[in-house]
Amino acid sequence: MNGDGALPLFYLYGEPHRAVHGDFVHIESLDDRSRPSEWTIHRHTHADLSHIFHIAQGGGVLHAESDTITLAAPALIVVPAATAHGFEWQRESTGAVITLSTAHFRQMILHDSELRGLFDDVAVIAVDDALAARLAHRIGDLLAEYAWAKPGHRAAIEAGLLDLMVIALRGLDPDARRDRPAVGPQQALVARLRARIEERYRLRETVDAYADALSVSVYQLRSACLAVAGAPPSALIDQRTLLEARRALLYSNLSVKAVAYGLGFSDPAYFSRFFTQHVGRSPRLFRTQGAAA
Repeated sequence: MNGDGALPLFYLYGEPHRAVHGDFVHIESLDDRSRPSEWTIHRHTHADLSHIFHIAQGGGVLHAESDTITLAAPALIVVPAATAHGFEWQRESTGAVITLSTAHFRQMILHDSELRGLFDDVAVIAVDDALAARLAHRIGDLLAEYAWAKPGHRAAIEAGLLDLMVIALRGLDPDARRDRPAVGPQQALVARLRARIEERYRLRETVDAYADALSVSVYQLRSACLAVAGAPPSALIDQRTLLEARRALLYSNLSVKAVAYGLGFSDPAYFSRFFTQHVGRSPRLFRTQGAAA
């Protein structure tokens, strides 16, 4: 946690948050940050960066939001942007961490819309021996291309990253995936709404303000949200606010009042009623009992 007790928001782990370039890709060995941190990566988030972790040897524990997941090599781990996550690695674990910006991922999936569900949720993908050898070769190539700017290295990284994403996509539980139709105007609108919510959820803006910013009517926005997400836009806004409220209550020492103000509520008492209505417990009780109670 940082000085005020809030869940840290980083650029890359340990680096102060800053704006991410649209074509951002970063590749490093697993132990580059884990070894200096005594193999413990504390819970943190990245606003606009998603990860694919490759575990070649070793393993550990992944803490993702309120879940704790045991990890064993060989495996791939998918961690979407804005997910609170941390690791406790076994000492001398090896592998790689591939990080890319949300904007770059959106550009990449223009090649194949089937990839767009890759970062919907946290996923741990077991790897068999044959695929482990292919992954080791692919990751080695990616690390080499990233470290040495040979002619065409950007294209080589893009090709390698796409291959890695396809491997991860095919390894996801088929029961957890559904055939997704091509992105239509309503899906695109809801995606734009979610992106804007991610940027501005701490301001508690109204649905009208979001509609104005997206240059659509409230009716259009509501219709799209109901069709795509099965919920009105106000519910999507509240879901993001509640996610951040839970994180702050579980992972920080901020007072309930500070959490309320930090999420754009001018009246902490109203925030407490809002939280209790949606979660079924008051903020203080939720903090005391934990998410699993």
